[in-house]
Amino acid sequence: MKKIKFLALPLLLLVFISSCSSVRVLSDYDQKADFNGYTSYAFYKTGIDKAQISDLDKKRILRAIEAEMGSRGFVKSENPDLLVSIFTKEQERVDVYTNNYGWGGAWGWGYNPWAWGPGFGWGGSTVSASTQGSLYIDLIDNKTNELVWQGKGEGTLQSTSNVAKKEARIKEFVSQILEQYPPNTVALK
Repeated sequence: MKKIKFLALPLLLLVFISSCSSVRVLSDYDQKADFNGYTSYAFYKTGIDKAQISDLDKKRILRAIEAEMGSRGFVKSENPDLLVSIFTKEQERVDVYTNNYGWGGAWGWGYNPWAWGPGFGWGGSTVSASTQGSLYIDLIDNKTNELVWQGKGEGTLQSTSNVAKKEARIKEFVSQILEQYPPNTVALK
């Protein structure tokens, strides 16, 4: 029994830490698109230039996409089947947690006998702020110029000066988003 208690705290801590760093992923696609016909890609510069992030982060995202597309058998091409574009959004998130421990009441008469009397208690609030980021990866059919697949990853962004951590977080976002591609294999899982 002591071993279980000894292992429970580190296990709970690990679950808590991993849940904080997870990426929530959604994807959508055109059901009429033939995803088996796509074998090559290129980056859609016009769309990428509009992404409102630093040029260094764009490079990190594009390198991560290149690695993921390459691992799926895609080749970069001057005449590609797919154009890859990105879009980013970020917003500050503020969470307020209130802790109202104690007991209390209110003056007055009524049906409930516990609803009257003097009230007092104690409590407090905790405020935490974080940056929530979203990365969209769009795959556009080069022949029809229509969006055929879109993946979105949402998660907490840590503002860090550690470049290795930033790069790892970006790779995690891209990897988990592109895990949803192609949609036909995701449906089979």
